[in-house]
Amino acid sequence: MITDSFDDKSSAKINVTKSENAVKVDAVIFTFSHVIEEYVAENYECEKVGELHMAHGKSNVYCFEHGGHKFGFFRTWVGAPACVGTVEEIPTVLDTKKLIYFGGAGCLNKEIARGKVMVPTEAYRDEGTSYHYAPAADYIKIKNAGVVASFMEENKIPFVLGKTWTTDAFYRETLNNFEKHKADGCVSVEMEGSAVQAVCDFRGLDVYIFYTGGDLLDAPEWTMRKEEGQIKHTQHDSGHFDIALALAEYVAKI
Repeated sequence: MITDSFDDKSSAKINVTKSENAVKVDAVIFTFSHVIEEYVAENYECEKVGELHMAHGKSNVYCFEHGGHKFGFFRTWVGAPACVGTVEEIPTVLDTKKLIYFGGAGCLNKEIARGKVMVPTEAYRDEGTSYHYAPAADYIKIKNAGVVASFMEENKIPFVLGKTWTTDAFYRETLNNFEKHKADGCVSVEMEGSAVQAVCDFRGLDVYIFYTGGDLLDAPEWTMRKEEGQIKHTQHDSGHFDIALALAEYVAKI
């Protein structure tokens, strides 16, 4: 059974080897949006230092300097297994202990505006990947939620604090499950959070997470809550990278 999948008593058959040439950086920022990747490449003096590969393509890994710090950036892939794969492989290119992870998430509360920043405190583990990195449990604690919340408060960035629901199956976000998770305090639903936290805990990494409030489940019918071609107030909004970069500077000083 999946609840028996965590095994810390034997070695893995496939292992990632940290590169001796990995570039030392103060933190690595990663997200899913190709629009954000284009924005970063065009607006910062980025150096491409490597690539991450999967069957469907490659993701460039960049370094750039900002505010007296050196940061890494890459675009990850959607879904817990693929996203966790990039976290596992980043030591082949970059050397860091601090990760800034952000992206879009569905909203479980109609009172939370489109584009609102949501900071998860715990993630419901409705996916399979995390069970190979942490003992079975309904939720995993997002350890640095307090740090992210303090950053938002100090920088006067409006945000919502609450649990998130991580699921593998966005076409099976059923009415009953929506009602259950909303009642349990979840404000967002996404596909990677619990697994990213689990792999970071397992590998001794600090991850700092926030989401952009997107489509709405808390309505008679699901709605995207955006116009065709809209960028602002979506996960493609470069303003959210600006928040991630400021957060990277903040945690680099910790």
